[in-house]
Amino acid sequence: MSRRVSLPSADDLFRPTVPQPEMAAPPRAPAVRAVPDQVRAADAEPETEPAAKQRTPRKPSGRVRHDEKMTVYVTSEELLEIEHARLSLRRTHGLAVDRGRLVREAVSLVLADLEANGEDSILVRRLTEG
Repeated sequence: MSRRVSLPSADDLFRPTVPQPEMAAPPRAPAVRAVPDQVRAADAEPETEPAAKQRTPRKPSGRVRHDEKMTVYVTSEELLEIEHARLSLRRTHGLAVDRGRLVREAVSLVLADLEANGEDSILVRRLTEG
């Protein structure tokens, strides 16, 4: 008889307990129906608002399992600034966030600003400065 203890693996401990949306049946394509020419002409009219303003605001992924990974190198000063911001959020606002979430939120904000303001965005200005 073996004296070795059998322990559950990490997959057993962290398995999903409810069906995930990715596992659901793939969405069906909507049925195509014949559209009269008058309706098509009405649909072809130019939109009054720019497409950028009609889009929903970009949202960061937050606390979900991320399937993709990207490595970013920062200086020690930048890392200290990120850590200082994280601790400040916890101390001042009671928000306990990790560095990854903080960076994802910052990236989301900058990308939303780029999409909304284009050439006038802070990202374009900072990248063209130096």
